[in-house]
Amino acid sequence: MTDTILLGTRKGTVMIDRRGAGWRPRPILHAGVPVCYAARDPRDGTLWAALDHGHWGPKLSRSRDGGKTWDDISSLKYPEGARHIAQVLPTPDFDPEAPAGTPEYANATVYKIWHLAFGGPDQPGRLYAGTIPGGLFVSDDGGGTWELNRPLWNHESRGGDLFAGDATSENQWGGTPASIDYGVFEPGIHSIIVDPRDPNHLHVAVSSAGVLESTDGGKTWAGRNRGMLMDYLPNPEADWGHDPHFVTQCPGQPDHLWQQNHCGVFYSDDGAQSWKKVSDPNTGVNFGFPVAVDEQDGRTAWVVPGRSDAQRMTIDGGLFVARTEDGGQSWQALRNGLPQENAHDIVLRHALDVSGDCLCFGSTTGNAYLSEDRGETWQCLGNNFPPIYSVRLG
Repeated sequence: MTDTILLGTRKGTVMIDRRGAGWRPRPILHAGVPVCYAARDPRDGTLWAALDHGHWGPKLSRSRDGGKTWDDISSLKYPEGARHIAQVLPTPDFDPEAPAGTPEYANATVYKIWHLAFGGPDQPGRLYAGTIPGGLFVSDDGGGTWELNRPLWNHESRGGDLFAGDATSENQWGGTPASIDYGVFEPGIHSIIVDPRDPNHLHVAVSSAGVLESTDGGKTWAGRNRGMLMDYLPNPEADWGHDPHFVTQCPGQPDHLWQQNHCGVFYSDDGAQSWKKVSDPNTGVNFGFPVAVDEQDGRTAWVVPGRSDAQRMTIDGGLFVARTEDGGQSWQALRNGLPQENAHDIVLRHALDVSGDCLCFGSTTGNAYLSEDRGETWQCLGNNFPPIYSVRLG
């Protein structure tokens, strides 16, 4: 049973506790500071928050006493010499088929800590952090020190080893609109998956590049984008340039992965070796940001659909969660307890979570909803939270 809900919001960290038959939020933590992502380490209960200080930049905060006190820890920094090929925000007259010009290089700096993940039970100090502009950082001492994963940073799909000199291959990673607030247009890592069977088996998702897999703890990486489609590029089946909004894995059946993509919902039952588009526009399942998968049944998943990329709000003013129990062959709209008139919510990529029969999501309009029966019915936890960036149960 879930007894605590952890929200990362535009104005701090919110913890909501079960109190008898109801729920009550604690006083806000990290007050006034945007929290991109907040989560609990299942290995030891440590709470983590990725802060986005407007003046001091991104940093991590950690609590080892259930949220009573928090400590800021060492900031993530790119090593000296870390460069990337600078991206340019496309303009209306952008021609994706035009020949690429001479690359322009930019020194790497951490604009945003977008996602955190935790190593396996036999890796007690291992943590991962995904950042904008597309670097994966690793800590083996509980966040005391961090190191850039260079094999991913130097991947041939991104231009090769720029520590050693100029690009040796074409950069095929694009930027994410989530970086525009920082005055740039660069890639970002927002999904990091550690296989529960083997902690050296990793998947990451990059906007905009796609999904990559490592089977050796991050020493080598390979693209895993077969079957994914991009309806906004001349070659929808290109190897790179995809925009997965969020990717997640079924803990009990780890070969089952799901992604809510910019271009629809995709499902894999072969460990991301291939993907199948399982959108259903007739029920509104296509565009959106989050996806959650059942902890034991890899064919059961939930999404919170939005109208479209251009209109990021509910469909026809009614908020609903869609569920599939057959690997995306069919979808059911779950609306009981959710507003069906004049609702304009959108739910961001980290703002939906599942634990057992409990689901919870929060929206950018500050509404949070909980279901304790797998989405059949919903209760409102509050309508006046700050814009919600992440939701995690437990």
